[in-house]
Amino acid sequence: MPVEWQPVRQSRTHELVLQSIEQRVFAGELRAGDRLPPERELAPVLGVSRSALREALRVLETIGVLVAQPGRGPDAGARIVRHPDDALGRLLRLHFALGSYSLEDVLEARVVLERSSFEAAARNASPEDLDEAEALVARMAEPGVPVLEFNDLDTRFHVHIARSSGNELTSTLTSAVRESVRPLILRALEAAEDWPATAAALNAEHTELLRLVRAGEGASAADLVEKHIRSLHGTLVDENSERARGDS
Repeated sequence: MPVEWQPVRQSRTHELVLQSIEQRVFAGELRAGDRLPPERELAPVLGVSRSALREALRVLETIGVLVAQPGRGPDAGARIVRHPDDALGRLLRLHFALGSYSLEDVLEARVVLERSSFEAAARNASPEDLDEAEALVARMAEPGVPVLEFNDLDTRFHVHIARSSGNELTSTLTSAVRESVRPLILRALEAAEDWPATAAALNAEHTELLRLVRAGEGASAADLVEKHIRSLHGTLVDENSERARGDS
């Protein structure tokens, strides 16, 4: 059934355009994969300028529910999508940098989320999911893996376990929270006095975490992942607290 577009009020125009599109998503008239009409058609139907329409579309693209393909042809235009992970990660990273959340807040959020995801993964993860996680652990264990690549693989391992838990929202939130502190964790790893020993210790815990998940020992996996997170992330919290005391 074709979507029926109605003109919107002219005050705060781009927000009203957003509201109009949101209402159609909530009503089920727009779904992931659907394309919006071209700007030249949609703007006059909504009774707004093309610049106001573009501003609304940029907001939707930023929050991960729309992708715009410039140019002409069948793939051109704006399409509704579902890409929440990157958008939420970017949003949390900005708010963390602005001081909206403390390191302690992020640490406790990670602990809650990952305890839940590892425990659920022990019940729900498929053998294929765990094989993929094992490949990430094996890559981290290779000699000479650079810190930057290790940090990326580490992030992917934790997010992959969250995805294999069967809860998509937990997966998205885990990814976003982990991404928000990725630069800080990278700096902590780069500052390690003995990087090979640090990498080996971290990966020994990854290996044990994966063993516990495979064995269905969810409670033990939850306890270990909390220890794993607090050992590094907690160090960042302690360092930040010491700097704050020094500045006061």
